[in-house]
Amino acid sequence: MKIILAQPRGFCAGVERAIEIVERALEVHGAPIYVRHEIVHNKYVVNTLKQKGSIFVNEIDEVPDGSVLIFSAHGVPKKVAEKAASRDLVIYDATCPLVRKVHAEVSKMHKAGYEIIMIGHVGHPEVEGTVGQVDQHVEVVESAEQVENLQLKNPEKVAYVSQTTISCDDSKVVINALKRKYPRVLEPKKADICYATQNRQDAVKELAKRSDLILVVGSKTSSNSNRLREVAEGVGTKAYLLDDASEIDPIWLKGIESIGITAGASAPEILVEEIIERLKEFEPCEVIAMEGVEENVEFPLPKGLWKKDLEEAKSQNKV
Repeated sequence: MKIILAQPRGFCAGVERAIEIVERALEVHGAPIYVRHEIVHNKYVVNTLKQKGSIFVNEIDEVPDGSVLIFSAHGVPKKVAEKAASRDLVIYDATCPLVRKVHAEVSKMHKAGYEIIMIGHVGHPEVEGTVGQVDQHVEVVESAEQVENLQLKNPEKVAYVSQTTISCDDSKVVINALKRKYPRVLEPKKADICYATQNRQDAVKELAKRSDLILVVGSKTSSNSNRLREVAEGVGTKAYLLDDASEIDPIWLKGIESIGITAGASAPEILVEEIIERLKEFEPCEVIAMEGVEENVEFPLPKGLWKKDLEEAKSQNKV
């Protein structure tokens, strides 16, 4: 059996930064540190950080005064950030810089008097954080049909933004529907869907053409991982989303000659390696890596978590 690995796959720069913020905060301040919601949507990552001393909470009311609090990579509503800032907390914002760009767009559109539409999934933390940047109602839509059902007060002054991790193809359909209904709709200067989402979806399309079966490594709560499975099946290749190697069903492999493996932007490479080893237990495998985009994006850590801050903490025996 042949195993083909997508390129790129796995961690993006925003996820790497968010995880490093938690790990560095533990090094600088010591355990415990508190994180509002899952830092990224991956069970393995969250459990690993729990073992190191991170406590994940749903609301900041659960965080004791004097504690260290980290906002997840998905971002938080403005009121949550303001409430946290009013308390005796050390706060680090792990919001992905590309999500913060969308936050800035929404704030600018609001100030300019636009009615705002967000293309995304209702209830997703990134969507909640983005619409929570302004005190006006923001319509959230996922489909062209929902666009047709919109009833806006001022259809001549409409703007839209997008969740960064949605399907690129699906978003184009919704954007086209918006442009048909609101010809003067204001769009972002740059597409909101992040480079990593785009690259991984492009790679899985090519991977699906070469594979009889696609395994997407990622948690069920991960938007970008779910979209990778949908994109693969959109090409016509059966695909499964799994957290780890234990979820592989041998029945999936019956009659399969080539398996493509990719991983969502919040899934670590160790899970891919474990799945490969599990597949080798069923029959001999040849592992091939696809050619693809090489990503070299890096985002800096926030002030207070730089190397000099860690060295200072160590010198003062804080950790």
